[in-house]
Amino acid sequence: MPWVEHVHADAVALATALAAALQAACNEALAARGHARLVLAGGSTPLPAYRALAAAALPWTRVTVFPSDERCVPHDHPACNLRALREAFAAAAGLVPEPLTTADGDPDASEREARARLACHPQAWDAVVLGMGLDAHTASLFPGAPQLAAALAVEGVMDASRIDPRPLPADAPYPRITLTAARLLRARALVLAVTGEAKRAVLQAALESGDPLRHPVAALVHGAATPVQIHWSP
Repeated sequence: MPWVEHVHADAVALATALAAALQAACNEALAARGHARLVLAGGSTPLPAYRALAAAALPWTRVTVFPSDERCVPHDHPACNLRALREAFAAAAGLVPEPLTTADGDPDASEREARARLACHPQAWDAVVLGMGLDAHTASLFPGAPQLAAALAVEGVMDASRIDPRPLPADAPYPRITLTAARLLRARALVLAVTGEAKRAVLQAALESGDPLRHPVAALVHGAATPVQIHWSP
């Protein structure tokens, strides 16, 4: 089975376990290679884990953090994942999360910006944390997006892609920049954090369907080189 499921009593327990897993990944990377590289999802589920991780006594100047995806909005916009990561890691002195977009959020310029920044970090990620929506999207790999097939190509050479969800989500109606499946899968550990019975049912259907264009999250779980660690709580 290409995944391992960890069931937690509640969201607090999930956040505690996720923070511990990320700290362990950082410690292992720092000891082995002198630097730790993380890709972190936005959204409400993992943010408490990031705040807990930020309190750890790590050499934060030797840790790189990228968002898994970004809305094409200015960096000070409430919907910006970079802003959320900066706030979550405020206690991590020396850590400066990397942006995937330009300061003004222009979509085409942001796609070029993301590819240029990621080209400076060709190494495998030490840990990738992903979430999932009720439509089975992960990162910003949305079913129905015209760029989805290219962004899911596991043999693809693109590190990042613009994504235009169709329809645009009502709560965040913006174009996106996302790491591609190929770049997300270049990782030593991949973690999927999901809460709620509804999302658990969606995830189960996605894992059984074998249709990544309909259920993009399945492409990441089935494509990972090591078992994906799925953390779920009610």
